Amino acid sequence: QVQLVESGGGLVQPGGSLRLSCAVSGNIFSIYAMAWYRQAPGKQRELVAAITTSGSIEYEYADSVKGRFTISRDNAKNTIDLQMNSLKPEDTAVYYCNLNWGYWGQGTQVTVSS
Repeated sequence: QVQLVESGGGLVQPGGSLRLSCAVSGNIFSIYAMAWYRQAPGKQRELVAAITTSGSIEYEYADSVKGRFTISRDNAKNTIDLQMNSLKPEDTAVYYCNLNWGYWGQGTQVTVSS
């Protein structure tokens, strides 16, 4: 059984930074996609960033976070991380980790407010 557990969310002022981490455990035959999504109140869940490894490694970012967020994988710690810089109030949402487009974590709240 695959489990994803997010951590690192919290309250931060505009312009600040947070680092989210998703701990991955369980039996996984292969990992071909790792991603972070977010869902703000009253809005649909949206893709924030993703790493796909079908042949070559490719990175994808939502236009709204390009240049501010960075997704990475730590093989030693078995985590999927999201470094978020220059945070804006519109980044406020529950952030979810996703593995292979099918497994989800429980989410972690990120609030950007002064």
